[in-house]
Amino acid sequence: MIRVSEPLLGQEELTNVLRCVKSGWISSSGEFLEAFEAKWAAYCGRKYGVAVSNGTTALELAVAALGLGPGDEVIVPTFTIISCVRAIIAAGATPVLVDAEPRTLCMDVSQVAARITQRTRAIMAVHIYGHPVDMDPILSLASRHGLAVIEDAAEAHGAEYLRHRRETQESWQRCGGFGDVSVFSFYANKIVTTGEGGMVLCNDEQLARRLRSLRNLSFGQVRRFEHEDLGHNYRLTNIQAAIGVAQVDRIQKAISRKRQMAALYAKHLADLTQLTLPVEEPWARSVYWMYGIRLGRDCPLDAAALGNALSQKGIETRPFFLGMHEQPALHARGYFRGERHPVAEEAARRGLYLPSGLTLSDEDVVHVAETVREVLR
Repeated sequence: MIRVSEPLLGQEELTNVLRCVKSGWISSSGEFLEAFEAKWAAYCGRKYGVAVSNGTTALELAVAALGLGPGDEVIVPTFTIISCVRAIIAAGATPVLVDAEPRTLCMDVSQVAARITQRTRAIMAVHIYGHPVDMDPILSLASRHGLAVIEDAAEAHGAEYLRHRRETQESWQRCGGFGDVSVFSFYANKIVTTGEGGMVLCNDEQLARRLRSLRNLSFGQVRRFEHEDLGHNYRLTNIQAAIGVAQVDRIQKAISRKRQMAALYAKHLADLTQLTLPVEEPWARSVYWMYGIRLGRDCPLDAAALGNALSQKGIETRPFFLGMHEQPALHARGYFRGERHPVAEEAARRGLYLPSGLTLSDEDVVHVAETVREVLR
């Protein structure tokens, strides 16, 4: 079976983990934890990094640290993982959905302005499958309305966005460097992985202190076991950070390989008119975290049927996200009933991603592409 994604681990990770074990610093303190936070924050152009147990807890801490709560609205894409909406609901705030943009499947920024109300306090921008959101309009709206921006860059490690395209001072900026806080996941299928793990980045020292407190049960500064806030145990371990340090050190090599695989897929699938392949807008440098394809309406198969056919031939795939407005768990809680977001709906039914992990060889990629061709003939 060719897996959809497997982590690429090497001698550097093993060496770091052994050093960590020999030192005895295997819990939530140690040299690797500090190094991982500093390296990743610097790579993304941020001052502060706060490592946490996973991407979901990173989202929850970001929402909590910004003080969002009951009565507040947060605009978020429907086409994303449920962790985004869960973090908003967990804080007592209200998620407000926008549809996906048809080409990139990132949030449709043209819909955001119409969703802003007097209760809106933040916009959560989610980069999808390695391609950046069009951030300039989001940042402009946020500035004009006094809104916070939460950037979910869990799927866009190292991706870049061309800022100020309508001005003379345009510049490329890495995802993870936008807004008030940015959030990452380091799950096993991510470009940088710690197995499980996440991080929140920011440039505000006071906000970073609050994030660190909230991730560590909000222990008292004078009397340790006197708590003025209810925090969480969302800590990352030094062992996990030891793996992360090695991963960050070779991220550019990983990104180059992701782009090579995407180009190889495109070469072997480009003439299949029943497929829509991933795009890369002129203002974006995608990292193709996952190579997602969409079946045209003229194709007799839907994504589930194609996935089943590929599985029978030894190729694992994953379906696209099901929009938040179609989630039974959210309907049961009174959210999004009757909402329609047609781009996300079609993507959920017609889209899946092919094996995209860093352990794949060129031969694997070509074999997957040729098998897709065979199934669609």
